[in-house]
Amino acid sequence: MSHPIPPENIEQAGRLYAEHNSIRAVAKLMGVGYGTAHKYIHRAAERGQLGTDPVLPGFAIKSIASKQGDAWIKQTKAPGEVFELPQGQFIKGVSALVDGQGREVAKWIKTATDSAAQLSAMHAAVEAFKEEIPRAEPVAAPIYFEEDLLCQYTITDAHLGALAWNEETGAGDYDLSIGEKLVMDWFASAISVAPPARRAVFAQLGDFLHYDSFKSVTPEHGHLLDGDTRYPKMVRAAIRIVRRVIGMLLLKHEQVDIIMADANHDPSSEVWLREMLSAFYEDEPRISVDTSPGTYSMIEHGAVTLFYHHGHRRGTGNVDSVFVGKFREAYGRTRFSYAHVGHRHSDELKTTNLMKVEQHETLAAPDAYAANGGWLSGRSAKVIFYHKQAGEVGRSVMTPEMVAGRYAAANDNAPVKEAA
Repeated sequence: MSHPIPPENIEQAGRLYAEHNSIRAVAKLMGVGYGTAHKYIHRAAERGQLGTDPVLPGFAIKSIASKQGDAWIKQTKAPGEVFELPQGQFIKGVSALVDGQGREVAKWIKTATDSAAQLSAMHAAVEAFKEEIPRAEPVAAPIYFEEDLLCQYTITDAHLGALAWNEETGAGDYDLSIGEKLVMDWFASAISVAPPARRAVFAQLGDFLHYDSFKSVTPEHGHLLDGDTRYPKMVRAAIRIVRRVIGMLLLKHEQVDIIMADANHDPSSEVWLREMLSAFYEDEPRISVDTSPGTYSMIEHGAVTLFYHHGHRRGTGNVDSVFVGKFREAYGRTRFSYAHVGHRHSDELKTTNLMKVEQHETLAAPDAYAANGGWLSGRSAKVIFYHKQAGEVGRSVMTPEMVAGRYAAANDNAPVKEAA
């Protein structure tokens, strides 16, 4: 960081330059480098020490006009110190004012918040606060389960807080309340049809929230989004959903692994979701939350490796090599490998020499941008069944129409079951 130049240095440089008329001589006599001496002399000139006096403190000479020995001096506010980039920001762009010959007259430096620094600050804040979060009490494990099975409940791109108008898109209405109800209905249905596997994975592949701040824009590129609500309401809905879903999964499965994948619409929100869940379920030994801040995740289940990535960095064509490189040891130990990505809101399954890579549809209705851009796809989510020694052994695919009302119906029947 630069510091203000002591006035005595400027005065000394001006006096020595007037005496020797040499920047190198000034540098040698003052014991400083040539560049430093040049800066001192430039400041001395601005103050009028090299030929015109007086110059008001804090001002610099802008122009001098003379006629028959008389001089008119025009002064203007002196420039400040050398620009230093504020901590946590980066240079977004530079604008320049030039004269008729294309020479630079003035320059404007535009900065923006460094997203990496913003994420780091969010992570630090979460670390500071999560000691205050009340811990969830352990829940009794189910009596019966199939030891070698794992059920992966796969949802992606829920975009809670997005707004879609069926009359405009032709693909269904969507807002925060519709999205919350839809996700809960799907989980109620998926859990009811899934086998009683010992292990479950809550695989939330990212873009759970539609945007990441009080502005309905994408954090990286600032694209305007069709937003339905306020950010705090989205946060509350997200917390309600994941807590209810985890509670339902604990009643069905002995062990629950939670993946909240990093994504492009809500990178900061995925951070606090992971960290808060980890803290809240700290005393529940049957829950494991992947709090890795990286973009790629992995779960090992017997001879099976399951890989997760949102899909905004790598897609079905090239993500497999990244997973193998990052999780080399686990990949080498296992016979079956499956990668799961979202991001593009459409289904795609690709078998490579390394693994099966699957891109998943979303349950959410497309917004105007997607519908008008022609990015059309179905709407569904899958619960996939993996066996420790045999890999994938089954799946169930459910659409919004199939699951409508299932969560409310399950809750309505709860008192009857308890009485029986």
